[in-house]
Amino acid sequence: MDLLQKILSIAQANPQRIVLPEGTEIRTLKAADRIISENAAKITLIGNPEEINRLAKDNGLTNIGKAIIIDPKNHAKKELYTNLLVELRKKKGMTFEQASVLVEDPLYLGCLMIKNGDADGEVAGARNATGDVLRPAFQIVKTLPGISVVSGAFLMFLKDKSYGENGLMIFGDCAVNPTPNAAELAQIAISTAETARNIAGFEPRIAMLSFSTKGSSKNEAVDKVVEATRLAKEMQPTLMIDGELQADAALVESVAGLKVKDSDVAGKANALIFPSLEAANIAYKLVQRLAGAEAIGPILQGIAAPVNDLSRGCSTDDIFRMITITSNQAIELKK
Repeated sequence: MDLLQKILSIAQANPQRIVLPEGTEIRTLKAADRIISENAAKITLIGNPEEINRLAKDNGLTNIGKAIIIDPKNHAKKELYTNLLVELRKKKGMTFEQASVLVEDPLYLGCLMIKNGDADGEVAGARNATGDVLRPAFQIVKTLPGISVVSGAFLMFLKDKSYGENGLMIFGDCAVNPTPNAAELAQIAISTAETARNIAGFEPRIAMLSFSTKGSSKNEAVDKVVEATRLAKEMQPTLMIDGELQADAALVESVAGLKVKDSDVAGKANALIFPSLEAANIAYKLVQRLAGAEAIGPILQGIAAPVNDLSRGCSTDDIFRMITITSNQAIELKK
């Protein structure tokens, strides 16, 4: 788990402005208090100031006074953000009256702060569903150039250090796209490669997973993975990527030796791209529960500025880690 300490150290060396729209959620407040105490980010909390300050006092959170607190219903930039939302969504028919209601929604306000240059990233989801977190991010922050698909990757810390990078692997997409087509799957692979480099700190060897290895089965689902692999190679020719591969051919050198020739990925993959959200979600939870892996994420990929979603069952530690990861993403995007 040394990577998590490295991620924290990077965040501390260059504190980013992270907005937390769920400012009255107690786990979020506790994480914010710890982040501030460790100088790992400059925190903005959105919510009723009286309630935030009361919760902080009742729970002995002595650092919350150092955060910026924004009341979504009454603050100096409310009209500015309302006009910005109208401008961004005018082609969709957004009126000033509609925008003035949405701008009071902390999830919209957080994204408008990012778009206006007043924040570098956002973490939310302890109280809100994934769709509610992502909707304003899609509408306001939007995606990176050349990327139209937002996806979610998990850092998987395995007890068996013989897999991946000394036991660390990345799984994607485990959060957003139920049935990606070939082009979308290729973009997920490219985004996951960036997460491997920028957050996990290693050069990715990406396996595009299937129930087939190099033509052992014929099916349109296999064809999709083959095409996605081709497209990803076209998008990033130097990327180490191979597919279609079964999971054992991707991970076990002895199996890869029997099934695959001349691959710099087979048998030694450190990043796995799943053909569907169904497969990815099942896989990461099985590895987490049956193999005792530590799963951290999802780390959202492909957004023009980092907006990360939390599980509503998250812990304070989970939120703390995601804030530091979001800070690392923001630092990388500025390079």
